[in-house]
Amino acid sequence: MSFAHVSVLAEEALQYWVHDVQGLYVDATTGAGGHSRRLLESYPGARLIAVDQDPMALAAAQETLAPFQSRVTFVHGNFRDLSTILDPELRGRIAGFLFDLGVSSPQLDNPERGFSYQYDTALDMRMNPDNPVTAFRLVNMKSKEEIAHALQVWGEERWAVRIADFIVRARAKEPIRTTGQLVELIKAAIPAAARRTGGHPARRTFQALRIWVNDELGALEEGLEAALHWAAPQGRIVVISFHSLEDRIVKHTFRQWGQERHGKVLTRHPISPHEDETDVNQRARSAKLRAFERESMDGTK
Repeated sequence: MSFAHVSVLAEEALQYWVHDVQGLYVDATTGAGGHSRRLLESYPGARLIAVDQDPMALAAAQETLAPFQSRVTFVHGNFRDLSTILDPELRGRIAGFLFDLGVSSPQLDNPERGFSYQYDTALDMRMNPDNPVTAFRLVNMKSKEEIAHALQVWGEERWAVRIADFIVRARAKEPIRTTGQLVELIKAAIPAAARRTGGHPARRTFQALRIWVNDELGALEEGLEAALHWAAPQGRIVVISFHSLEDRIVKHTFRQWGQERHGKVLTRHPISPHEDETDVNQRARSAKLRAFERESMDGTK
């Protein structure tokens, strides 16, 4: 299946990501390679480490970036493991990191991945197929209290307790194996009046399960911390997020780093896509970009 993907905030990301035209950069969520391609096309002296936990995405990126292969190193891995992915000799020498968070359009649009409530397929939602945790496992093995907590915290779902109750009652009769089964349970759990507002009734539950399966917020915190320690003086850390939970972590982390004199926040307010971009790509509407610049290791400019 094709892994074509439209990069969100592509020009803005490049503007904040690059400060050293001869530098070594890390695309921590390479995807199909759209942001990386713009970097390598625009700066012939730049080099790149392309990281992604999804092998399908990494394979697509290898095709996209084939013209620049002499300047690219591809790594299959989760950005939470940057401290082990990156050569220790590169500590303090990375000119910039880019994190483009969340699930990509190709992942959503591939029924086999189980990310979307639009298809009836196996409950999976893993970004990395080596991950032993699937949505099926969580839905069928976790307690009612754990499921409700996940839907409340990561899905901000008003009907979390009721949905969790319906899930536990249903699985007592037979396992919940497919996204279609789960969607019907969610629809049954949410009162009819509430289902008529706020988009698809399964949206928040599916978001919560995806975050839970992939430990996305924990990975983000660890990845950002690693990036700070591997960034060169004046190195940039750029994050594109797509929901408030991610953006909140990035905002607070950057603010804390500034208070601790690790560097400065470059984006006083998050950068959002222009209307012409959201008209073409509806999934870009919720995107927010924040950027941070690392100061010298001793905290001086």
